[in-house]
Amino acid sequence: MSSEQSQTRSGRTTQIGDNHAVATGHQLSAEAALGVLEAGGNAVDAGVAAGLVTGVVEVTLVNVAGVAPIMIRMADSGEPVVIDGLGTWPKAANCAYFQENFDGAIPDGLPRAVMPAAPDAWLTALERHGTMSFAEVSEAAIRAAREGFAVYPLIARQIAEREETIRAMPDNAAVFLADGRPPEVGETLVQADLARTLQFLADEDKAGGKKGREAGIRAVREAFYKGDIANAIAEYHTENGGLITREDLSAFRVNIESPLSIRLGDVEVFTCGPWCQGPMLLQALNLLEGYDLMAMRDDMPAYIHTVTEAIKLAAADREAYYGDPKFVDVPMDTLLSKDYAAGRRGMIREGEAWPDMPLAGEIPGAALSGAVGAAAPARGPDDGRWDTSYLCVVDKWGNAFSATPSDSAASSPMIPGTGLTPSTRGSQSWTDPNHPCSVEAGKRPRLTPNPALALRPGHWVMPFGTPGGDVQTQAMAQVFLNIVVFGMDMQEAVEAPRFASASFPSSFEPHATNPGLLKLEASLAGDFGDALAGLGHEILAWPEDFWEAGSVCAVMDDHETGERRACADHRRAAHALAG
Repeated sequence: MSSEQSQTRSGRTTQIGDNHAVATGHQLSAEAALGVLEAGGNAVDAGVAAGLVTGVVEVTLVNVAGVAPIMIRMADSGEPVVIDGLGTWPKAANCAYFQENFDGAIPDGLPRAVMPAAPDAWLTALERHGTMSFAEVSEAAIRAAREGFAVYPLIARQIAEREETIRAMPDNAAVFLADGRPPEVGETLVQADLARTLQFLADEDKAGGKKGREAGIRAVREAFYKGDIANAIAEYHTENGGLITREDLSAFRVNIESPLSIRLGDVEVFTCGPWCQGPMLLQALNLLEGYDLMAMRDDMPAYIHTVTEAIKLAAADREAYYGDPKFVDVPMDTLLSKDYAAGRRGMIREGEAWPDMPLAGEIPGAALSGAVGAAAPARGPDDGRWDTSYLCVVDKWGNAFSATPSDSAASSPMIPGTGLTPSTRGSQSWTDPNHPCSVEAGKRPRLTPNPALALRPGHWVMPFGTPGGDVQTQAMAQVFLNIVVFGMDMQEAVEAPRFASASFPSSFEPHATNPGLLKLEASLAGDFGDALAGLGHEILAWPEDFWEAGSVCAVMDDHETGERRACADHRRAAHALAG
């Protein structure tokens, strides 16, 4: 099905189909998802296939042994569920270990590794809600790893910028510097070890699957977390100063949870829990609900200022309260209440920006962490993180899949012979035992990746999300408002110029902060930078269409028209397809 749409800056249009729609970080993962859908699979089968391909073709952003938080809404139940897809700290990890051995830092490499959660997340989604076998949904990923894929500009730049770091890790260098140098755009990147690992898992699925589909999936999980792969990971950690053991891997399972949500008029927005930054999106939207945003868009400096200050208020609560709720009492009911938002809204000053992070809200009975108050005095640039990806699917039955896989395979030593780099998400913990995100055995770091889903009952369902570290919830809020409040076409909404605050501690070690800093894509900086500086924001002009401004993807199941729509951000290699 085609539609008449306005031309966007990139020349892309919203993809529209009668049956299904996908949007992912790369063309090959989008094609894998669409192929599964057209073969009769559902949104979960397609999402898992796309997620596995993402770990191959976006390997500087995502790896098969990283994280993969997932949100699923099956049409028959109508209730979204969350698979956290986030690893826990090994049993040997604690704040004292890092204070005694690394002066309180969480260094690069094996010490920051947590359990590789993505494999169990994909398998759990497939087992509970899919219809296909692991062998079937992994075919495209195996092929992409074995035959290779064409290097694209972002991956080429990331490898080149980090050549020295990669060269110091022999197994990583064998993949990313195969010819003794960084690959150039258009050259083929092959991952033979990863292809063998994925093929091994597919073979385990086929053998176990003789007793049924679920038995095959269980066989894959056993092979990864208790068999040869677990042994290889544990042995390498033991021999090279890491903390992960066979016992840690054998005991690990992802968590299945209910999402958090708020209602904005007749739209409900769902995110994962406070073990990630997802609730920050909900808090910011609650704060913004008190404004006539449609009228405010005629005064863009006022709009940008108001959204930025709402983000800063939500970030203050994130720093004070968010953490793994299995270890920390997070007052989410209060934080997401309309009354709480109304009280906090008064801290948004019309003509003056907070010069740093505002005070967190004081909640009776809730313990405040040492993060409360003005942002930490230490200033610093972002830590050069590798980043993340995102993918979403809706199918002809009305099922929806939303996932934000992450963890670069190039940022920490690969396990020899596997092509895998276990999750380095420990970089998002603190070594202060009083911090809600402190290091503790069995505890989840506070994750930046946060898939979301919006629902207007009887009208549409829209999974959406983005990579981008601390920019994620900010980019998601802007695109959500563009679609739901301002009525933009989906692709137009994704391509609109973007802005992001850095006026709070980074989620990444060493958690630097830049009080008052507001980043604007070039067109916004040129048009409104002086006015925003006059309100007290410190302006940094990003290049136009900058990849660090996120790469938002969304798909929509429109119940009124019967159309499935998909949009993908032009700032990276993201790709949307519909059929």
